[in-house]
Amino acid sequence: MRNTLIFAGSSCPGLTNQICSNLGMAPAAVELSQFANGETSVKILTSIREKDVFVVQSGSSKINDSIMELLILISACKGGSANKITAVLPYFPYSRQSKKKSHRGAITARMLANLLHVAGINHVITIDLHASQMQGFFKCPVDNLHAEPLIARWIRHNVPNWSEAVCVSKNAGGTKRVTSLADALKLNFGMVTTDKKRAGNMSGSFIMNPLDHFDHDLDADVSRLEIDDDEPSFSSDRKPELSRIQTSRETQPSRETQPSRETYSSKDSQKSDQSTKHSPPRRPTHSRHDSNPSPRKSQNVPSPLRTAHKGPAATRSPLVRASTTPARSSPIEEEIGEGDEAEFTDERARDIIQGRLIHGHIVPDDYPSPTQSAMSSSMILERPEDDPMEMSRASSFFNPEPHILGGTADATATSDEEEEGFNNPSLEQMITLVGDVRGRTVFLVDDMIDKAGSWIAAAECCVKRGGAKKVYCIATHGLFGGDALEELQDCDCIDLIVVTNSFPIPPEKARDTNKLVILDLSNLLSEAIRRNHYGESISALFSHSYD
Repeated sequence: MRNTLIFAGSSCPGLTNQICSNLGMAPAAVELSQFANGETSVKILTSIREKDVFVVQSGSSKINDSIMELLILISACKGGSANKITAVLPYFPYSRQSKKKSHRGAITARMLANLLHVAGINHVITIDLHASQMQGFFKCPVDNLHAEPLIARWIRHNVPNWSEAVCVSKNAGGTKRVTSLADALKLNFGMVTTDKKRAGNMSGSFIMNPLDHFDHDLDADVSRLEIDDDEPSFSSDRKPELSRIQTSRETQPSRETQPSRETYSSKDSQKSDQSTKHSPPRRPTHSRHDSNPSPRKSQNVPSPLRTAHKGPAATRSPLVRASTTPARSSPIEEEIGEGDEAEFTDERARDIIQGRLIHGHIVPDDYPSPTQSAMSSSMILERPEDDPMEMSRASSFFNPEPHILGGTADATATSDEEEEGFNNPSLEQMITLVGDVRGRTVFLVDDMIDKAGSWIAAAECCVKRGGAKKVYCIATHGLFGGDALEELQDCDCIDLIVVTNSFPIPPEKARDTNKLVILDLSNLLSEAIRRNHYGESISALFSHSYD
């Protein structure tokens, strides 16, 4: 390409050389060095006047040095009268800091966008921003390319029986990215969520044990409710008082054979005796003794404890649970079940699997709980029969963990925030898998891999609890902070780790990890540079190829 120069930053010289090779040109000459005190020095060794300049620089292990080198290089090109300066950033640094996490926090990604603008940038080409809304931080056009077509093509060519696989998001914030890949491959998708530590609360204990203070069965005693005969009569000038209910403890025959026992006033006793001779046996109902019926009762309005009568048979009492008396079926259920005796079952309940997570790993249900649990320790001592998973789920629903800026916790938590619970051996968490992965291959998808804890927890949940056959960890940016790559390599539940070369990976680490697969982005970036130089549309770069 004429009047075009491509400068290589120190973070990814190999990727820049491959881009230049695809375009049939050599990288432009530039001298990058540092002074003894660590200051960055940039010296351009060729003419750039009225040229179209592309600067390729990505993040690295020395992220701040890479950013400063990029800014100085852009400023040098602007001072050399370049016609247009385009920054090619395969991985945009500080992309995870795109929002405030506290009142005194900084939106660092926006600050970096402002620094690029001040340095003299005219265009930005990047791949898979952590949040697509970050494009609004810039005052110049931004091309946010996607590695999804490249990943989908690799899956179709290298994964056996990929059409039976399931795409799973390892957190709630990445569901949009996962559903996009699942739609491209025509696959089902699922989600793995990990609850942070929850404190026990009254709402959760009330839901799980609403009648613990009763020492008898409510279903058995609700039919033996009696009304005290000493109840005062109602008058029109004062509000009615609730009747006193007495519960009889003696046994009673079944409801189908025992006639109803009711208390009537002396004025209506004869009429009731005659009616019971010709009426069939009815279910036990509850009535009250009224010597002077109130105007409300004369209008046939049922009382709170009285069952309304509209025929010979009484309707179901609202105090009786559905387990004792068959519930009235809806017209849809009657139409479905007409002609057969099949019962309606909710098949979706089978696709929700929960497990216990301690120190970042799945543990059996009978594993002893640590000293600091996801629910209150006092609640465990008071109610040892409670299911810890049910208690944690009810507690998290009615008492969500507050966020420092108000509302609930951020769904797109960073890797460091997810690792806080995994590194604490005295904290128990609950992990939930939504989706059917039994006997299938699972694609765990996210935009980057930094720490290994959340990936290992999600993989173990899919394999040990969900029964998955294989697990592929797929991401665009392989940051692999600390010993993350070694931890993923040692995990038996992970079969392959698929990333791109947007972030430089040390060659010695790549050689020692046989599970690592690195996809090349040079063709995508070189085509984006060519189309940008000639003013062509880049829409074709977002489409999937089915070769």
